[in-house]
Amino acid sequence: MSQTTKQLRKAARVILVGAPGVGKGTQSERLLARFPQLASISSGDLLRENVRRRTPLGLQAEAAMQSGNLVPDSMILNLISSELRSKGWLPPSASSESSSSTISTPSISSSASFILDGFPRTAAQATSLDSLVPVNFVVHLLTPPSVILSRIASRWVHEPSGRVYNTDFNAPKVPGKDDVTGEPLTQREDDSIDTWKQRLRKFEETSRALLEHYERHGCLWRVEGNTSDEISPQLFAEMERRFC
Repeated sequence: MSQTTKQLRKAARVILVGAPGVGKGTQSERLLARFPQLASISSGDLLRENVRRRTPLGLQAEAAMQSGNLVPDSMILNLISSELRSKGWLPPSASSESSSSTISTPSISSSASFILDGFPRTAAQATSLDSLVPVNFVVHLLTPPSVILSRIASRWVHEPSGRVYNTDFNAPKVPGKDDVTGEPLTQREDDSIDTWKQRLRKFEETSRALLEHYERHGCLWRVEGNTSDEISPQLFAEMERRFC
């Protein structure tokens, strides 16, 4: 992909939505390289970092996880708002924990441009996020399930080193063997067809209402392609049209 960088003239607050294996991570990396003003804000990374640093939020999250519970949405929102404040993008008093029935959106800095990864995954989470951050570009990445399935079925790994092969476009020199050690290749448990189908069903259940939420807000945009290389140029062009 071209390494040309572009300057954003308006703040872009982006969420990528798509089925497991559609290439959200690849598109996110390419957007960050193309538009250097974008930051990546990953709810999972924030959670792990706060647990590692033993912050008050991290300790709360760790307690929830150790008791076998999901980390509450309110805690994830607090992690995100804390990160936005640390970047100077939210005023110090901004909080998502308003008990009022009419939630006023805190004034977020006009320089706050980022891709939010891992949150929201449901319409309820999106509604909570609206009270904190007015997201203005939601990308629905579409690749036919049959294409994703064939991609997954072709993917093999050498577990000890993490080397990844694909029998379609990056095949090992000897079928089923690692190029360096000659040891056998395996498929990740996550890459099994049954596991993927379960994850797809779960995604479809939760994403329908999420996508409808952002469609109502007028910021949903759909892009389709069989490969990341087909999708990226369309995504870049739309980003430039909206924000450059």
